Amino acid sequence: MCAESTNRRAFLHTAAVGIGGVAACGQTAELSAAETSAMTSLINPGDVVLFQGDSITDAGRIREQAGEANQHTALGGGYAWMAASCLLTDRAGDDLKLFNRGISGNKVPQLSERWQTDCIDLKPNVLSILIGVNDLWHKRNGNYDGTVESYETGYRELLTHTKEALPSVKLVLCEPFLLNCGAVSEEWFPEFEQMQAIVKQLADEFEAVFVPFHAIFEQATTYAPAEHWAADGVHPTPHGAALMAHHWLRGVNRPVAG
Repeated sequence: MCAESTNRRAFLHTAAVGIGGVAACGQTAELSAAETSAMTSLINPGDVVLFQGDSITDAGRIREQAGEANQHTALGGGYAWMAASCLLTDRAGDDLKLFNRGISGNKVPQLSERWQTDCIDLKPNVLSILIGVNDLWHKRNGNYDGTVESYETGYRELLTHTKEALPSVKLVLCEPFLLNCGAVSEEWFPEFEQMQAIVKQLADEFEAVFVPFHAIFEQATTYAPAEHWAADGVHPTPHGAALMAHHWLRGVNRPVAG
């Protein structure tokens, strides 16, 4: 079998994992005992895990139930729920508490406005953030006047405040992504690429796990059209959300350094 076919099969196995949520937990189920013992997780027993961001994270969650940990309706129907369902399945005895505080339409300034209540007061041990697409989208439709510079400044201030208030918090910074379909066109990408580079820089600066969602989707579009993963170019389909959950879990579960 040629190398391209082998790579394609490996990728499609990854991409197919997790449609509907629980199947994505195969990451640990497929590992041998020796391989499992050689993994380390960012998430420890008893940890509070918080997902933050915009509509991609929100994914239709019922906000009136936001105070309840580990509830499907409170975690929404997207990647956050799919990742959470895997953790709750694979680590059922670890007393994890998972919350989603993503809000549709949010940009970095909106996160900052609600950060005390929707982050600091929850005292997360692990904080995952995906933010940025609205900072560009709302600017392009004339409803926001932010810049790449204000995105960087605001994001850095948010992380600095978080580490000052919660010195031991472990950060997961997710790369914002776009797919060239639906509402998105080529004109979006030059400015957005600068924002993506900022998130990688901040992840390095704050010693955070970096989840390269845009790169992951770019690879995915070599095997299925962009619309398969995000019909409007921004909001993931169930296939796209499952792919995100799988790679988010891969980000927080790493091989032990040899």
